[in-house]
Amino acid sequence: MPESQSGRAHTARPVRVLAPAIGPRRRRLAALLADMVSGARTIRVSQREPDRTWPSPYARAYDVRGSLVALNRAQGRTAARWVMRVHPEVNWNEAYELDLATGVLRPAAEAYAVVDGRR
Repeated sequence: MPESQSGRAHTARPVRVLAPAIGPRRRRLAALLADMVSGARTIRVSQREPDRTWPSPYARAYDVRGSLVALNRAQGRTAARWVMRVHPEVNWNEAYELDLATGVLRPAAEAYAVVDGRR
């Protein structure tokens, strides 16, 4: 690199990633998962499969009424991996729910929080 007048090399400034670029990616993920799992409204993702003691990507899908939508092993594992890759900032020791209509990810515990004294 050419040196400046002070005798030190110029350094490149780091590139800043803009937050708006994240939005379309998350909406696209929600659309892809809604297409892959027809009839699903939300997908619950965690790092713990109920019958296993070691970490493993795991997903369950629910419809608008909250009923379980059947996923085969490949669909569940693929959905969980996709969600985890799009949201690397999340601590996956807890379960999270992805709303397929909006693309919003929230802790699963918030989905069942008491609102106005009712569930």
